[in-house]
Parts: sequence; C-alpha cells; structure tokens
Amino acid sequence: MSQPLSQEVLDQLFVTARTHNRFTGEVSDETLQRLYELVKMGPTAANSCPARFVFVKSPEAKQRLAPALDEGNRDKTLAAPVTVIVGYDLAFYDKLPYLFPHTDAKGWFDGKPEADLHTIGLRNSSLQGAYLILAARALGLDTGPMSGFDAAKIDAEFFAGTRIRSNFLVNLGEGDATQIFPRLPRLPFEEAARIL
Repeated sequence: MSQPLSQEVLDQLFVTARTHNRFTGEVSDETLQRLYELVKMGPTAANSCPARFVFVKSPEAKQRLAPALDEGNRDKTLAAPVTVIVGYDLAFYDKLPYLFPHTDAKGWFDGKPEADLHTIGLRNSSLQGAYLILAARALGLDTGPMSGFDAAKIDAEFFAGTRIRSNFLVNLGEGDATQIFPRLPRLPFEEAARIL
C-alpha cells in the first residue's frame, strides 16, 4: 500500500467518474457478489458493519420499489439494471461477538437509546454506501446515488419485521454519458479544508 494509484485509476474512481441518470446493460449476480466482497472490507466503527444491502434487480422487485420513489427518480430507477437499497441495522451490535470478538463490544451498544443507534448506524452505513460507489466504479460500473424516496414505504416493503432502516439508493449499470449534466463546481481547498 505504499505506492499511489495511477492517475488513470484515480480518474475512474473520482476525477472523471460521474453520477449517472440513465443506465443500460446488465449487472450479473456474480458482479454484485464481487462488489459486496470489496465493500465489506472498508472500515467501520468497531467493525460494526451496520449496512444491509438489497440489490433490487428483478421486474417484480422493481415494482415493489416503485411506489416509494419520488416522481423525478421513478423512471430512471425502474430502468436501471440494479438499484441498491443501502440500509442500516439498528441491531448491528448483535453481530459484534463475531465481528469484534476480542472484547465485549456488544455491551457498548446493547441497551443504548434508539437515537444513538440510529446515529451510529446511519454514519457507518453511509461510509459503507460510499465504499459501494467506489467499489462499483472500480469494477467498471457507473453509479447514480440518490435520496428522493419515501423511507417509511421502503422500510415497510423491504425491511418489515426487522430493525433495518433505509439510508439511500444507488442505481448501478452502464451509464449513458449523453444524459449527464455538466460537471458542477466543487469548493476549493481554502473554503472546505484547513491544515493546522
């Protein structure tokens, strides 16, 4: 890990990578499994790994998702080869005896107020969702992360009877470069960062 990545790789992951609105192509189940194998290696607090991923791929599953989508996101999401629901498990600590076995990490979280568990789950599943975007790009997929959905409807449809809550959605596939907006500006270092 001592060598910087090539500019070509940095371009694919960050510089020229774009958020796509229209997708084509197919994404195999094997690619989705490979994607998860990369995502799961990213760090989370106490290796808690609270993210739970639902890869919505079949026409039947897409129809279950449709009623929860905002109008501006519906068509592009239903047309994408795969939409990932990035959720988080409020009972993530139940897995800590396996994920963090060298101490009683479960005791750090068991019995905490749900608001605290929500904060931890949301923060760390957001990290894992970002890993998913980068891992997808690394595997040659384009991504379209978004909000713009009714979380309560998604939770009722896909996570009923669990303590899993939805965080955000990511469309996956081969992006149609003719359907993206011009690159928007980013804040310069001096406005967004400090070195102390």
